[in-house]
Amino acid sequence: MTASKGLAIVAAFLVVLVAWPRSGFTDKSQSVRVHSEKKVYVGFDRNEYPGDAALPVLRKLFSFSGYWLTPPPNTSQNTWVGKRKALQEQGFGFLLLARGRPASTIQSDANEKGLADARETARNAEQEGFGLGAAIFLDVEEGGRLPPQFHAYLRSWVDELRRHRFRPGVYCSGMPANDGNGRKILTSDDIRSNIGQRDIEYWVVNDSCPPSRGCTSVGLLGPTKSNVDYAVVWQFVRSPRSKETALECPGYAKDENCYAALDTAHRWHLDLDVASSSNPSAPRLP
Repeated sequence: MTASKGLAIVAAFLVVLVAWPRSGFTDKSQSVRVHSEKKVYVGFDRNEYPGDAALPVLRKLFSFSGYWLTPPPNTSQNTWVGKRKALQEQGFGFLLLARGRPASTIQSDANEKGLADARETARNAEQEGFGLGAAIFLDVEEGGRLPPQFHAYLRSWVDELRRHRFRPGVYCSGMPANDGNGRKILTSDDIRSNIGQRDIEYWVVNDSCPPSRGCTSVGLLGPTKSNVDYAVVWQFVRSPRSKETALECPGYAKDENCYAALDTAHRWHLDLDVASSSNPSAPRLP
């Protein structure tokens, strides 16, 4: 639409909703407006690259894709290597992710391991063609209160990644967990209280219903509605469905995974995310 009057009408009256029944998405919209909130963009992430043939299908439904810069947890191979151009040509934004170490493997060498992992992450990001200033999220799989040596590792990783001129972030739990002393704590809060004055971004997972609506985008809300009001990305669905947190959540397939409706053969099980940007890892230098 080129006429300014037409733009004004669209801005005033068009509410874009992504309708998604129990089997997945059905509408091809890239963003939604809910309760007068700003645009919310829908993305997906998964440990394995879905394949080149999947991209045109998934792009009809999603604005951004997760992208591993290292092998995902419990794997030795990264199938996302060399796939940036293919995703970019389809118009995807990116959500960059790097594997973090289990706390049990970090002892007195926390700083050295943080430095080494940050350097590997920065090197891989550059080799994959991602620009300086891109946000990269360290994958923290453990929940609850993290041990001191892990916080030291994370601080070292954050500082070194920033020295390489990338924006550090963490992927972590935004769900209450036992802290070992009979109290509940959010992992994101624990990280935030131990990171000092460092500015990092938070991608949180919370697939409990509520606040998640399950494998659906009806009533989709932004990342701050995840129960973590400082989150910039919210993973509201994991595949397969967690029996601890999402057992009663609607919309999952019989095999407990979440699929897009256009994927009638159920070839690509997905984790689903929302962000206020169509390119959450977009380069942005201070």
